[in-house]
Amino acid sequence: MLTFALQSGSNGNCIYVEAAGTRLLFDAGISGAQAKERMAAHGRDIRQVDAVILSHRHRDHTACAGVFQRLFKLPLYATPATHHAITRHTGRLGNVHHFRPGQTLAFGSVRVHTLPTPHDAAESVAFVVTCEQKRLGILTDLGHPFAELATALAELDAAYLETNYDPQMLAEGSYPPELKARIRGDSGHLSNDEAAALLKRCRRQRPKWVAMAHLSAHNNHPDIALQTLRRELGHDYPLYTTSRYHVTDVLAV
Repeated sequence: MLTFALQSGSNGNCIYVEAAGTRLLFDAGISGAQAKERMAAHGRDIRQVDAVILSHRHRDHTACAGVFQRLFKLPLYATPATHHAITRHTGRLGNVHHFRPGQTLAFGSVRVHTLPTPHDAAESVAFVVTCEQKRLGILTDLGHPFAELATALAELDAAYLETNYDPQMLAEGSYPPELKARIRGDSGHLSNDEAAALLKRCRRQRPKWVAMAHLSAHNNHPDIALQTLRRELGHDYPLYTTSRYHVTDVLAV
């Protein structure tokens, strides 16, 4: 299984996974031109993608779902609530396949388990992609460290894991109090500290590598996130950082 993040952050999200001849995109929060260019940088043609799977309705994950479909003729997979909500900004969508949170989707020999999350969007989900006994988690917009998340992490070979904010930066930053409360609340985002604590709990069962994802531009910094996780996991643990502006290297699972 191979994967790379085309982009990750509140300005747009899109992650590519390839396994056993199946090519999947998770979320469509970046422009069609960006997606095409960043996939081509790794020798992939976006028109050969088999499906785009949406995690929830927020625009940083869905803004260009209609563009992906119209330009590249890609089928979309979404929950009914997500599909209904995004048509306000995507316009009418065709070739949409519905799934329910908790359902497992099948694409050839690849399975995508949808994990319900307590994020503040109806029917929000994270993903576990399985193929040939390899398991990759795409775990962002998580709300808080709910019990099923810790269980899932301990069973993964690799993961994109939300490290959205540094608590001190958020507290001292310029966001209004209600937005700060939403971010650190039970339906907001995971902090660096929460992500580190979750991985530490996995002990020997933790993923073989983790890519820190969905970092805030205003309330976090890659170096701070890295330092926080290193403090709990040690300097030898393989950690990568996704970017708000660039495609990552190809990672093997």
